[in-house]
Amino acid sequence: MTISRRTIIKGIAATPFVAAGGGLLAPAAAQAATLTAGQFTLAERLGNGSGTYAAQTAGLAAALPKVTVADVLANANRDAVHLTGAPSGVGAFEDGFGWNAGDQGVAEWMPQGVTTSADALGSGVWSGKRVVLVSWYFDTDPNGDGVPDFPVNKGVRVSFVDYTDRTAPKYRHVLLVEPVKTAAGAYSYAPVQRHAGGILWYGNLLYMVDTTKGLRVFDLDNLLEVATGKPDVCGLDASDGHYYAYDYRYVLPQSGAYDNTGTLLRFSCIGLDRASTPDSLTVSEYAVDPTTPVVDYTGGGWNGNGTKITTPKIVRWDLDYTNRKLGNTTAREAITVNQGKIQGTVAQESKHYLSTSNGENSNGTLHAVTSGADKPTAVLRLAKGCEDLSFHSSATTGWKYAESVIWNLSEYAGSRYVYAVRADGS
Repeated sequence: MTISRRTIIKGIAATPFVAAGGGLLAPAAAQAATLTAGQFTLAERLGNGSGTYAAQTAGLAAALPKVTVADVLANANRDAVHLTGAPSGVGAFEDGFGWNAGDQGVAEWMPQGVTTSADALGSGVWSGKRVVLVSWYFDTDPNGDGVPDFPVNKGVRVSFVDYTDRTAPKYRHVLLVEPVKTAAGAYSYAPVQRHAGGILWYGNLLYMVDTTKGLRVFDLDNLLEVATGKPDVCGLDASDGHYYAYDYRYVLPQSGAYDNTGTLLRFSCIGLDRASTPDSLTVSEYAVDPTTPVVDYTGGGWNGNGTKITTPKIVRWDLDYTNRKLGNTTAREAITVNQGKIQGTVAQESKHYLSTSNGENSNGTLHAVTSGADKPTAVLRLAKGCEDLSFHSSATTGWKYAESVIWNLSEYAGSRYVYAVRADGS
């Protein structure tokens, strides 16, 4: 969530009734209704004002060494901490980890999105590794006083976590960048200054929600290694001819985008559904009020046709497993959900899971709602500051849990965890 949103919602909403072990005693009073899916459309975009992403990335790759996900994991430089028990109040806990002390306490970077190699491939492993990816956005004003504490917005980074040995996970941060050209016409890149509220790994592609615009796409086959030693420089440094990325060793350039062209939609979070036919992704919206939610479309810079359906929605688009892109830019399903403070969404066919936050001092909730049903049920308690979701099926062959689990993460400094809960809440 953004700092403005965090300030607005702090302390709002009553704490749900909780049973022993973190389960919830009563369903949330939310409703769902079917919408005409065809009004939600996207348009694929393969470049920006500097040219096509493919040509610009090729230009960068001519000057920089390409690396693989396996290379990034092999050079992991930070130790995560395996969780031997649930974060405070979390129900049906299965597995998880916390960040190192520096990342637990850092004020300017906020963790938001989560996806795993169980999303990327049906086997659940990537190059023999069990991998978790987490997105963080840079907050120039973390105390929310309106005065920036950091003059440079460093954009979005993604943690590549090697979770193959769950007792000793390691990770490394990679900076997301958008290819651009300098005034002199040289190939360069810029930080992706977005909220990164949700991410989805599907084959070689990483999808990221862009709140007011649609979806950004990053090709993991295009990871690049850059120079380090200049923590305030991003892109080509004309003074020495080297490429930097705020002292991160690797960058992942944007390879495409899907811009919203249909009904106005707030792209707050994203999830993969491997149970649907074909595979699909779902997007949902955030609204401040938990019980009478209205989605905020104020301000400029929105993509879409201007039509406003202000009740939060879940919208589904089909995916094409052969090229990992969208199979159709017109949505297949759209429902409204009378539920506020949605931070994460993921589906299993007609069953939709939602994570909802409850302020900095209270646990969040995992809800479930069936398409077209009246009332989603509250499945279990999540951590304080809960964010994105990722479904991990028990049918995953190379990374198995006895039951299907859902990954979640929490954002507040000092209590930042990435963890899996049993999807049925037991």
